[in-house]
Amino acid sequence: MRYRFLVDTYETEILKVLSVWSMFEDGDLKRRPGNDGRGRSPLEHMVHQCVSENLWFSNMLGIDVTECPLPAEETRLGFLRQYAHDASRRKSMLAQKPDDWWEEDAAFFEVRRSRAWIVTRRLTHTAHHRGQQTALLRMLGRDLHSTYGPTADTGGLMANHAPVIYAYADAETLLLEEVGERLKTKLPGPRPKPSTERPGNAT
Repeated sequence: MRYRFLVDTYETEILKVLSVWSMFEDGDLKRRPGNDGRGRSPLEHMVHQCVSENLWFSNMLGIDVTECPLPAEETRLGFLRQYAHDASRRKSMLAQKPDDWWEEDAAFFEVRRSRAWIVTRRLTHTAHHRGQQTALLRMLGRDLHSTYGPTADTGGLMANHAPVIYAYADAETLLLEEVGERLKTKLPGPRPKPSTERPGNAT
């Protein structure tokens, strides 16, 4: 399958979304740092991810997995379970598509693009929102596990050999732990060396 790499990438993106959501606390969901209404709260980010991804897949790709993309109870755990369930079904359906399906054009808003292009754009769209959420986490004073590379809490810069440390090894472990003790992988915390390439500009 020529486009297996996109299915594999989507699988890793599902875990990254779930990992970021697992870093929030229940009391964070309706908090809006700075009380600035122009930005989404964590809860609104979760709603947008579920609704937006469902619309992209159903309307643009013809992959419809749910009548309602939102959980019955809009809690942190409710969103984790709902997104994990729906996204896993989308991944399974993508994995069954032949190469010519990926290369065919489909409607993308007011233009037409190949389905491979649309899936790629969906991945980058999700990554954009996940970046906003990690910024929210930092503003809320939460520790950050890795989503792509090291963070200040996993040791700082990769150039200084800081490790990549994910909160959980896989989605199954994440969902099990988030119901119970939420035992994420231990973080070493900041190291003596700066976590930025421009430490002289820090205030």
